[in-house]
Amino acid sequence: MSQNTVLIVEDEEDIRTLLLYNLGKEGFSVTAVESGELGLQHAIANHPDLIVLDLMLPGMDGLSVCRALKNNDETRDIPIIIASAKGEEADIITGLEMGADDYVAKPFSPKVLIARLRVLLRRTGQQPADQGDVVRIHELEIDPVKFKARLAGE
Repeated sequence: MSQNTVLIVEDEEDIRTLLLYNLGKEGFSVTAVESGELGLQHAIANHPDLIVLDLMLPGMDGLSVCRALKNNDETRDIPIIIASAKGEEADIITGLEMGADDYVAKPFSPKVLIARLRVLLRRTGQQPADQGDVVRIHELEIDPVKFKARLAGE
């Protein structure tokens, strides 16, 4: 089973460390950067499966990063979860309208963030299906999550 890749774009070292630890412990391959510019460069070069993005970043802010990623043909389909201290209704609406797929306000529970991350990966077809999700009838295997079928292992 391949690991899902997650890019964390967060300038606060404590939060980066917390997310690196918790996501890594859950089996994700995680990269963390501390600025919007580095996040944008990394996302374009490496196409992570999902991005956790802070809004208040030094230099290029998170909304600008989100907009740039969603306007780029190569990165527009990468799911983005905004994780920001800006938790007002207007901030959340703006983030979602700019293209974010989900929004969590700081402080947040790492377990809740991981659950939301898994939901997004499942919806975008990037989360590996559990073996229990695969339907087997004799030599036919159907994976409804990945929309794949195999006959006699092929």
